[in-house]
Amino acid sequence: MDENRAAAVRLEPWSEGDAELLRALNAPELTTHLGGPESEEALARRHRRYVDLSADRTGAGRMFRIVPLPTGAAETTGEAAAGAIGFWDREWAGEQVYETGWAVLSAFQGRGVATAAARAVAVQARAEGLHRHLHAFPRVDHPASNAVCRAAGFELLGPQDFEYPPGHPIRSNDWRLDLERF
Repeated sequence: MDENRAAAVRLEPWSEGDAELLRALNAPELTTHLGGPESEEALARRHRRYVDLSADRTGAGRMFRIVPLPTGAAETTGEAAAGAIGFWDREWAGEQVYETGWAVLSAFQGRGVATAAARAVAVQARAEGLHRHLHAFPRVDHPASNAVCRAAGFELLGPQDFEYPPGHPIRSNDWRLDLERF
């Protein structure tokens, strides 16, 4: 992507009204690397976690809807959401860190939206001031999410074995961003 045409996004806190966005992000083509679509009950639980996390003011993390902005229009409103991104606490390798993850609707993919959102969520995580590092764990066979990590300035630490969803072994890359140097 040409840096002169880099996407601009605004992150808006996840709210009760974002349940339909979560349903749209649950499409089979968008969940291939996540074990497939979730049931309505699982989506309802996830939505509740996202709303609760965004209302939390302890620094445990936040969830956001990603709103792409027209070039030069950083303060406009009413744009359609392009996806979701967030960060949350986790223990990793004996350290308290933030983890991040995102999903972008097909119509917005390939435009730099996820990269811009990853950079923006890093700013949000850094502002919390609780943890030095932000990690992302895309599957090793997910070239788009690994490219987002690289473009957003994360450092590749190497592959790791995970279970996601629980009970399903996967191989993911561990990408780390030093929030003190970001």
